[in-house]
Amino acid sequence: MDLHRPECVLTNAKGDIYTADWRGGVAHIHPHGGQSFYPAQAVDGEVLKPNGIALLRDGSFLLAHLGAERGGIFHLKRNGITVPWLRQVGGVELPPCNFVVEDASGRFWVTVSTRQSPRALGYRKSCNDGFVVLVDAKGARIVADGLGYTNECVVDRTGQWLYVNETFTRRLSRFAIRADGSLGEKEVFAEFGAGTFPDGVVQDADGGFWVTSIVSNRVIRVSPEGRQEVWLEDSDPNHLAWVEAAYQANEMGRPHLDDVKSRHLRNISSLAFGGADMRTAYLGCLLGDALPTFRMPVAGHPPIHWSYP
Repeated sequence: MDLHRPECVLTNAKGDIYTADWRGGVAHIHPHGGQSFYPAQAVDGEVLKPNGIALLRDGSFLLAHLGAERGGIFHLKRNGITVPWLRQVGGVELPPCNFVVEDASGRFWVTVSTRQSPRALGYRKSCNDGFVVLVDAKGARIVADGLGYTNECVVDRTGQWLYVNETFTRRLSRFAIRADGSLGEKEVFAEFGAGTFPDGVVQDADGGFWVTSIVSNRVIRVSPEGRQEVWLEDSDPNHLAWVEAAYQANEMGRPHLDDVKSRHLRNISSLAFGGADMRTAYLGCLLGDALPTFRMPVAGHPPIHWSYP
């Protein structure tokens, strides 16, 4: 497919597939074959590094910029016009940003994994400086802080809960969403064991959550009651043991993420339900150049962008 670090993957009802692309933009896989690439303009001389992406109603995109030192959310039109959308919160410049998603109320949720620099210092059990930003009609504000390497998040199908992956404290946590957009106290919905580092999360039509784990290349379904079931894994036991030992010793770093030993999957980071019946899974991969797929036992819950172009 000639993709470049397709960390985040999105699908829609028409059969379009969009991925974040490390060349600095969004790759578009068309329903009947062929690809397009929408490059973002450099901002302040810096090529944008999209990690998470959001598809908007008019067909344009929001990009979560995972810069070496700086972050922010940027608006990209398909003709390449790129403008800052969110650079600061409360007068403080955003660190490298991980993810952005819209909900059914037209609000946007942004995650920042860590304030550490370099970010690899956040690959620790003690990591507690990730946060979530809400952007709505009242502006942008931090609504959750002190999280363990905040990664993908999703508002559930009821609209009442925000679910958030905390990668390096190995949790799927949730917050009740109040009427004004503020969040209740954090509740740990699922805790994961050795070898699992939760990254991506989406909900299925039955209310379960599908979590992707980097390093171990696991796909885990967490039931509405919090029970876990591993549906897929592609890892080398010796490599996974090496990573786990480094994690437990608070010595985990980039080599543990960048040299994953596996047969097929290249460090899976996200999952999107697609296809006419929403039963095909598309896997985003940090080290990949293509999107692995497999058939799901249940259909996905349509994300807000499902009907967008």
